[in-house]
Amino acid sequence: MPWPKGEYPPSYKNQPKYLRDKATEIANGILEESGSEGIAIATGLKKAREYFKDHPEEKGKAGKKNKS
Repeated sequence: MPWPKGEYPPSYKNQPKYLRDKATEIANGILEESGSEGIAIATGLKKAREYFKDHPEEKGKAGKKNKS
């Protein structure tokens, strides 16, 4: 089941909001393709970490964008 905006898998609860939001976005895409929640959750978090490692300037933008 995909996670609607503002909701996320319980295992993401201790992650920063910007990372949690990006990971949920990625996980939802993976879930649509694979149908496996476990794979989607793990891969979403891994890919979100990689994204912000490669694009550190996006951390601040993601936080500001989600506050509105």
